[in-house]
Amino acid sequence: MSPDRAEAATTPGAPSPRLYNADLAPPAQRRWKTYSIFALWMNDVHNIGNYTFAAGLFALGLGALPSLIALLLGILVVFWGMNLMGRMGQRTGVPFPVMARISFGVHGAQLPALIRAVVAIAWYGIQTYLASLAVVVLVLRIEPALTPYAQDSILGLSSLGWICFLALWAVQLVILSFGMEIIRRFQDWAGPIVWVVLLAMAIWVLVLAGGRISWNPPNALSGTAMWWEVLGAAGLTIAIYGTLMLNFCDFSRFAPDRKSVVRGNFWGLPVNFTAFAMVSIIVTAGTHTLFGEIITDPAEIIAKVPNTFVLVVGALLFALATIGVNIVANFVSPAYDLASLAPKHIGFRRGGLISAVLAVVVLPWNLYGSPATVEYFLGGLGAVLGPLFGVIIVDYWLLRRGRINVPDLYTEDPAGEYAYRRGVNPRAVGALLPASAVGIALAVVPAFAVLSSFSWFISALLGGGLYHLIADRGRDFTDVPGDHLARTTTAEGIH
Repeated sequence: MSPDRAEAATTPGAPSPRLYNADLAPPAQRRWKTYSIFALWMNDVHNIGNYTFAAGLFALGLGALPSLIALLLGILVVFWGMNLMGRMGQRTGVPFPVMARISFGVHGAQLPALIRAVVAIAWYGIQTYLASLAVVVLVLRIEPALTPYAQDSILGLSSLGWICFLALWAVQLVILSFGMEIIRRFQDWAGPIVWVVLLAMAIWVLVLAGGRISWNPPNALSGTAMWWEVLGAAGLTIAIYGTLMLNFCDFSRFAPDRKSVVRGNFWGLPVNFTAFAMVSIIVTAGTHTLFGEIITDPAEIIAKVPNTFVLVVGALLFALATIGVNIVANFVSPAYDLASLAPKHIGFRRGGLISAVLAVVVLPWNLYGSPATVEYFLGGLGAVLGPLFGVIIVDYWLLRRGRINVPDLYTEDPAGEYAYRRGVNPRAVGALLPASAVGIALAVVPAFAVLSSFSWFISALLGGGLYHLIADRGRDFTDVPGDHLARTTTAEGIH
């Protein structure tokens, strides 16, 4: 039977205020077509972190071709995962914390929502702080007399640093306060602008270098060592996008059809990501020719431009790029996640406001300045996202075959499809815990450092595999109403 086939559906109970609000319900309008999905990826891909990652492969000893192979292998796996989660969001119309109720239960889903929210809020603050550093450099370049304000310290950050940080924080909050439609419009033009800056920087480097660029670094690897680094880089690419792969349904739920999601993902990931990474490597290789050293930070390259106007434009646009990735990867998710914890009192906007305030309270510059915090706390929590993805994907695609009763995701009725045991599925939790322990060990324990690049991938396979083994086979998954009719039903009673 086709997952989209309409069947008779019944709703055991009305939507519960502990599980439902308008922001968590399937949207009434779906306007995220191919270009919007593509632009989303441009905003997420075009950032300093991804530039530094690709440039770092060259510095590590991988030439242009091995780097291309590594990045392409990793992003193809990401493309596959995004299509799976994207299709789930497009078919059901629900965000990640509601999607998690399918496998973890209507109350058990609060656990994955909380984990995803904590990771996103921490990185939201860190990314805002990193963007503010570029603004500080810019301000000092324009007005050197402000240097004393960059040398004091208030809770670990200078006065000028606080001003720049809060300015960027406020700009993001204004954009986000208008909801998902304004986010779509913002990213539609913000992503392409960063491409213009990067291409201009590449042309500048190529012209100065006279076209003489070595495609291999001076410490180029070869043989087994090179291929191991290629596989490791592919694994890290998957891990980097593992967070967004988990909650991509937060965006794809607004797509009108499957083609919009797949096409947007194709142009935004295998095509755009690989092109962006290769241009980043070209610029990095050019810096070695020009300056005698490999520079992996684009802000340092821009700082070498003698023209103040160019410096100002470049710094502002890289700050814009950071805002773009922050919105996509680190704001939308906790806004929905926190809303799902108390839907009666918290909607998308209020959840976003709480996330933004917490991102300041944690003093992200102190988090970023502590390698132990980033590696053990954020790295450990990040490793848990792999098993979550594995459990949710296996439950939806292999066990339920995509047949989801959307109205039951919002009811506390004991007869509801996702009530399990008092709203919690112990088998999903039972698969999550051991797989998470393995993922955390691989990510943070020095003895397993050789496998750390593959921690997300391994733990996702383990979590999904365990859940497939221990899932309640007594439940008749095939009788769950098709999600197509479930959406029709929710249009009458859920929207």
